[in-house]
Amino acid sequence: MADLLQVDWVKQLENDENALILDVRTEEEVAEGKIPNALHIDIYKGQGFIYEVEELDKSKSVYVYCRSGGRSAQACAIMNQLGFEKTYNLMGGFSEWTGEVE
Repeated sequence: MADLLQVDWVKQLENDENALILDVRTEEEVAEGKIPNALHIDIYKGQGFIYEVEELDKSKSVYVYCRSGGRSAQACAIMNQLGFEKTYNLMGGFSEWTGEVE
């Protein structure tokens, strides 16, 4: 897992042809806006989160975000334990996002 500031997270994502964006916020938070093309799996689903994440392609680089960066760091740690080798946490989270929003 790597913690990246928004500028580095976006730059690395744009240059990564094997990337997946994962939003681990709640449904209510996602309704307020999200990063385009992000897959949503709420980390508060507990074991359900793990089941859904295990269905993802472990060869992908996964760029993870939440509201402030805490839950996404937790999600990256869980994913690393499940065999994901390239997970990137958006430090500051969506609350500091200055890019495009869906």
